[in-house]
Amino acid sequence: MAFSFLSQELAIDLGTANTVIYMNDKKVIDEPSIVAINTYTDKPVAVGNEAKLMHERTNPGIKTIRPLKDGVIADFDAAEIMIRELIKKINYKKSFFTPSLKMVVCIPQGSTEVEKRAVRDSSEHAGGREIYMIFEPMAAALGIGLDVTAPSGNMVVDIGGGTTEVAVISLGGIVAAQSIRVAGDIFTNEIQTYMRQQHNIRVGEITAEQIKINIGAAITDLDEDIPPMTIKGPNIMTAHPIEAEVTSQEIAHCLDKQLARIEAGILEVLEQTPPELYADIVEKGIFLTGGGALLKGIDQRFAKKINIPFHVSEDPLRAVARGTCAALKNVESFPFLMR
Repeated sequence: MAFSFLSQELAIDLGTANTVIYMNDKKVIDEPSIVAINTYTDKPVAVGNEAKLMHERTNPGIKTIRPLKDGVIADFDAAEIMIRELIKKINYKKSFFTPSLKMVVCIPQGSTEVEKRAVRDSSEHAGGREIYMIFEPMAAALGIGLDVTAPSGNMVVDIGGGTTEVAVISLGGIVAAQSIRVAGDIFTNEIQTYMRQQHNIRVGEITAEQIKINIGAAITDLDEDIPPMTIKGPNIMTAHPIEAEVTSQEIAHCLDKQLARIEAGILEVLEQTPPELYADIVEKGIFLTGGGALLKGIDQRFAKKINIPFHVSEDPLRAVARGTCAALKNVESFPFLMR
């Protein structure tokens, strides 16, 4: 008699913005990294999509928490609750036993030992028995189909929610890397600040994120014509409702400084790259993954500034999760996985 139901293997992309869980090569969870908690009982009210609907709309009895900040766990208890509740959502086979969980969790390249321990402890408290960790840029490279074990240089730039991970990979190891604390959340904050300063309108995090997704751009002269977006909100001086039209060109100007910081990080990693690997990168180009890679024209901007071709990978948002899933299937043969 098989006891496979007693053990489950999960690949978890524990992201600042979204948590994605794969089981048996199938995506079973893809929800925002957010948890709603009852402030009187400290019990979870909702996680993921349901908690996102409550975000910035709560009353004093409920608070929403994003447990991860800058790619790492900022609120240990909330992270543990979120992981446990998301795992509960997975439709396990009905049994009297709690499955033993084997997990591969991805973490930012720049994680300290304390931050690694926080991820490991949260995963263990959520039911994990055998836990492996993988660095995000390595997972991103696996997720877009690069041969990370080959004696050849591959460069990946993963622009996530909390951090941008830049890494050169060769022979199953990270040769040069940098973790930059500029990513999707900073872009959202910049848009909120811009709307206040230029349009005298106060917008929340959710609205700013919608602006970023719908008309977010990295260059002003896009090939496609994007219609402006109408934003409604309170005037910061009078609190009267007002409307403002925002264009993709405005957002490109608004994000310019932060994108320049990412460019500086990419150049810094290229400076540390050995000449032979550098030649491989120039030949193949640099691969963009993560939600930030969906900013319109970002590949053109980077290619113009750095003089190396940039490629936006297919479905960049889920590249890290797919790579974590690939690592889970090859735990024995990938020496770069950390226990």
